[in-house]
Amino acid sequence: MNIVNIALTKIKMEYRDKKTLIFLLAFPILLILILGTALNSAFNDQVSVSNIHVLYTVTDNSPVSSAFESFTKGTDHSGIHFKKVSNAAASKNAVKEDQTDGYVVVSKKGIQLFENDRNSVEASLIQGMLGAFADKYKVVTAVAKVAPSQVSAVLQSQTAANAIRETSLGAQKKPGAMDYYAISIAAMVAMFAAMPAIHLISGERVRGTGNRLLAAPITKGEILLGKLLGSLLTNALCMLMVIFFSKYAFKADWGQHLGVAFLILFSEIILATSIGLALSFIAKSETAASAFINVFVQLAAFFGGAYFQLNGIDGILGFVSHLSPINWTISAINQLIYTHNMIPAVHTILLNICISLLFLILASVSLQRREGL
Repeated sequence: MNIVNIALTKIKMEYRDKKTLIFLLAFPILLILILGTALNSAFNDQVSVSNIHVLYTVTDNSPVSSAFESFTKGTDHSGIHFKKVSNAAASKNAVKEDQTDGYVVVSKKGIQLFENDRNSVEASLIQGMLGAFADKYKVVTAVAKVAPSQVSAVLQSQTAANAIRETSLGAQKKPGAMDYYAISIAAMVAMFAAMPAIHLISGERVRGTGNRLLAAPITKGEILLGKLLGSLLTNALCMLMVIFFSKYAFKADWGQHLGVAFLILFSEIILATSIGLALSFIAKSETAASAFINVFVQLAAFFGGAYFQLNGIDGILGFVSHLSPINWTISAINQLIYTHNMIPAVHTILLNICISLLFLILASVSLQRREGL
């Protein structure tokens, strides 16, 4: 009962402090909104291309020229617009000065393409369309030699456009900016729990209430567990608010296993709290402990991917990023959401709990060896 009373007192004290609400609620929500909105384009890997303009010149009345003329009349629906010109020099100059996307010369010798290298996507599409025309023309020519009556059927066939279908073996679902930063900022806020944990016990010494607690019929273990429980519940409740706000207000995707995702974040809160608590006994002063934790949390956030995605990073930077608890959390939650893989989630929770136990044992032993708090 003493543990519960101490925990409830700790929760009431934290929620009466406006700085706690701003730091644990307003700050992460605002950061998710800013980063998720400002960096939205960085998470969009779709390329939309339309209104590609191509100039072309027909030098003679060969069969390929006539076929190409017919071909250009049916390409407007695909966003590629052909325009017939007669001045070859001016057309080439227009391509060079980026006034058009390409220039095509059609003769009995074949098709010659002058493309704008500055627009590589558009150039690739033009090449692909001309390649498709050339292939179909070869088919028509071959059919005309052996079965002239079937030429019209080949020309009217549209099966070539649907001959190739892409099927991906990987997950098609990917996080958008708001999805990613809802998770990454939540992971960073979970690590923020290390900062107030420094003052769980040392704060009683500073306020002069430590001796009063020891005079009461309460053991040091009950004080430690009560303070720890109150801090964990305070951060967990704030974390739940951030998750639900991002999910329903910002429409962030937290997947179908929201409970497991919260357990991952809660295990990180336990880890952060245990680190801060242990450090308060190891450091010579609260100032030194606070300075160290502030630097540690910011480095963990930076190298852990809280501010930007970490894709394909190797070497020393990649090794350092894997040491960040924030990186473990983000990776586990993303795999849980987008691949429904529970194994990384279980590994991350167990890793966080095991490391937390080591720091909590260190804090408990240090507290028992002290004469006071």
